Amino acid sequence: MSIYHSGFSDRIEAFVNSRKTSGAWNETVFGLNIRAFDHYCAKHYPAEALRQEMVDTWCAKRETENVNSCYTRTLVIRLFIEYLHKHGQTDILPPPVLKQNKKRRIPHAFSQEELERFFHECDSIIPCRGRMAYASELRKITCPVFFRLLYSSGIRTTEARFLMRSSVDLGHGVLDIQKSKGYDQHYVALHQSITELLERYDRAADRLCPDRTYFFESPTGQPYSRAWVSYNFSVLWKKANGKKGNTVAYDLRHNYATANINSWKDDVFGFNDRLHYLARSMGHRDTESTLYYYSVVPRLADMIQEKTEESFNSIVPEVDYEEE
Repeated sequence: MSIYHSGFSDRIEAFVNSRKTSGAWNETVFGLNIRAFDHYCAKHYPAEALRQEMVDTWCAKRETENVNSCYTRTLVIRLFIEYLHKHGQTDILPPPVLKQNKKRRIPHAFSQEELERFFHECDSIIPCRGRMAYASELRKITCPVFFRLLYSSGIRTTEARFLMRSSVDLGHGVLDIQKSKGYDQHYVALHQSITELLERYDRAADRLCPDRTYFFESPTGQPYSRAWVSYNFSVLWKKANGKKGNTVAYDLRHNYATANINSWKDDVFGFNDRLHYLARSMGHRDTESTLYYYSVVPRLADMIQEKTEESFNSIVPEVDYEEE
């Protein structure tokens, strides 16, 4: 029995199935809001086909929400209408995109001591017993490897969560990143030490969870959620370093970029080539996105400005800090 009840429920189901098949579905955000829209239409426009009035009324900004929350709530409706347009099934206009209030976030600049204490806490997880023992044992072996992979490779947290086991070439130490921001596939070459760590993890995880689909697979057989990453990083970080600002797991990606660029300070002539390779490894379409990491840390920007001369000032201010 369908969970959708509007007069166009069959089209919603087709849209949802299409997104799920392509791996572009977020049940927490998209699922909740498409169902809310469907129920609204079923209640106020029973058995009616999709009309512009339905979209305009439901997607209008509410007094109780800001621009960002309105954007999040209505995004799936915009995607749904774009899907219908693509298949020639409607001429309804999607809701307008309100200008978001983007805040520039300053990523945490890790010290070596902070990182050492953090990874020590990752390695010191004590699994609990009882009915949660299985999930707890998985957490014990997963956290140390998951966060070290972020730290050593610079991949996005989403890319690590959705990393397929078949996409990890342990023989050559290469990750095939397919689930990425913008769905740009790229490859990441790993350091030998992290490759060996992934090999040990793979064997240990295989004993607990044979025939995994995802490299980091949760007890439910699905990839770990964003909430899982956020919760575990926060708990381990606070144990290691106390509550210092709003440090998040994604800051490890920023650290990877800045640490690499800092190591090139004596290689002026090869700087642009190195930056190009770093950008591709991090899944950036251009080097401007990689350079942006330096624009939010003034003391580090000075060194980059010297190497890229005037181009740095004209490039970096135009790039927004990417989200996971």
